[in-house]
Amino acid sequence: MTRMWPPGGGTRRPLAPRVAAPREPVGPARIGRRVVRRRAKGMDAGAVAAALEEARFDARQASRHEDLADDVRSPAELAEWERIAQLLADAAPGTVYDPDADVVVRAELAAEAAAAAAREAELREAGRIAARADELQALRELGTLEQTEPRTGDEAVRDELTRRAGGYVQTDVDAWLAHALAAHLGHYHDPAAREEAAGLLTPPVLAHAALLAGLARLVPDSDMDQQAFAARLATTEPEAAGALATFLTRARP
Repeated sequence: MTRMWPPGGGTRRPLAPRVAAPREPVGPARIGRRVVRRRAKGMDAGAVAAALEEARFDARQASRHEDLADDVRSPAELAEWERIAQLLADAAPGTVYDPDADVVVRAELAAEAAAAAAREAELREAGRIAARADELQALRELGTLEQTEPRTGDEAVRDELTRRAGGYVQTDVDAWLAHALAAHLGHYHDPAAREEAAGLLTPPVLAHAALLAGLARLVPDSDMDQQAFAARLATTEPEAAGALATFLTRARP
């Protein structure tokens, strides 16, 4: 019998196909600046000054047409000619324009490369999260999720599983993470990971984990079934559950 999705089960969903990293759209202004740089390459100050006057004339002509009021490429080209003209005016006599030596161009290229790398990293992380979500879903269907130790980044995988379920809270996944956090399993063995989880997991999950940790100190041999009430309390009254967990830290076994 196939269990329904959501929550806490469901049929295995196929892996999403890998898509290429989306390219940042090139706006008209950027296109205009690139066109100017290609034209200006190898020009000296006199040739650039002539091109600048031509661009200014075109700008005056365009200002007479209302349909060109929203044009952003022409003003960008004019501004680029003005910048290059000033660049050569400040340079030694006889200097010609070389976009490869232009610090502004080099800074733009570096920024574009960094943005592309960031988009690629985001795409890889999204793929990792999707693959891990498929893996955890398979473990849920096998009934072995509770025996699985969490890994770094599983907090984001929890959010992905919730998103796939249409926003339904996945109670079994939340309980799994709460138990792992309370028992310091998987990557939660690292105190830094536990501290980071405080900003990544929801208040009910954190309250559940804190309550489980308090109960484990009082009754070390209690099992998950005996502690089931902790999940219900943390889900319905996370603040009260957190307060109770804090109170339990004062109790002595």
